[in-house]
Amino acid sequence: MFPARDQLGRPLADLRVSVTDRCNFRCRYCMPREHFGQEHRYLPRTDILSFEEIAHVVSALLPLGLRKVRLTGGEPLLRSELPRLVRMLRGFPELELALTTNGSLLSKHAHALRDAGLDRITVSLDSVSPEVFARMTDSELPVRDVLAGIEAARAAGFPPLKINAVVRRGVNDHTLVELARHFKGSGHIVRFIEYMDVGLSNGWRMEHVVSGQEIIARIDAEMPVVPLVPNYRGEVAKRYRYQDGSGEVGVISSVTQPFCGDCARLRLSADGQIFGCLFAREGQDLRALVRAGADVGAAVTSFWSARGDRYSELRSLGKSVRRLEMSYLGG
Repeated sequence: MFPARDQLGRPLADLRVSVTDRCNFRCRYCMPREHFGQEHRYLPRTDILSFEEIAHVVSALLPLGLRKVRLTGGEPLLRSELPRLVRMLRGFPELELALTTNGSLLSKHAHALRDAGLDRITVSLDSVSPEVFARMTDSELPVRDVLAGIEAARAAGFPPLKINAVVRRGVNDHTLVELARHFKGSGHIVRFIEYMDVGLSNGWRMEHVVSGQEIIARIDAEMPVVPLVPNYRGEVAKRYRYQDGSGEVGVISSVTQPFCGDCARLRLSADGQIFGCLFAREGQDLRALVRAGADVGAAVTSFWSARGDRYSELRSLGKSVRRLEMSYLGG
């Protein structure tokens, strides 16, 4: 095997692993209740990859250049015994292991995850206002649970967390400066994300987007910032430090300034499908290959070598969003 490259010369370095399709939030931009209500049918347990199967896929991708695994969901902490998977993946010492969580269950699991060998945690938190938080998550879980989870992660010995906040105009954008101020000086890094058309079920419209440029301008007006150079090629966030030296903040401008050209990420769904783009709706079934004892590395090499996904760049060039949606749906 050799490091894989796709049609645009992009390497395969990062695997996002969904360990469950379930979530205890109903965020309007991700799992709106009208599509994920009581009638929604989640994956049966037999369709979900076991921890051993996930570890098998990760092992097969290491010779292709894989260097980072991020555990996601749904809400990954709803998957029972998740530290056991972390411990299994920690057997690959060259990997960086990260987790993205909504933080509501983090207080219960932070120490076990750290003891298992997890390197980093990102928490999704769209507002520290209780009212706005409830509106964004469409849940009765309080924001104080998430804040307690962040503090528990610090106490468990994790390095400063990244706090990801999706910004939607007219819904939570009036609290973005408050969120930045809350974590200023804490060491944690807030990263504001432009509202995206993920999932094709969130009613996305361009007028809902607050651009990264506007986000930084609002913060800079109250807490002056200066830009920083990227940490590495392909870093998705543009970074800024506070002029008073009290930390940094970032923006992910995936709509107004897409970064497809440096995307080195592969997605593995809970039921074992791989996707080459966040917006893709058709992938390739790895679960059947894993369970048949087939060569997973060869299959992923073929998939990645044919990859040409760049949805966000095409959208920014003025292509029809509906036509792009149909192409990524396979229609």
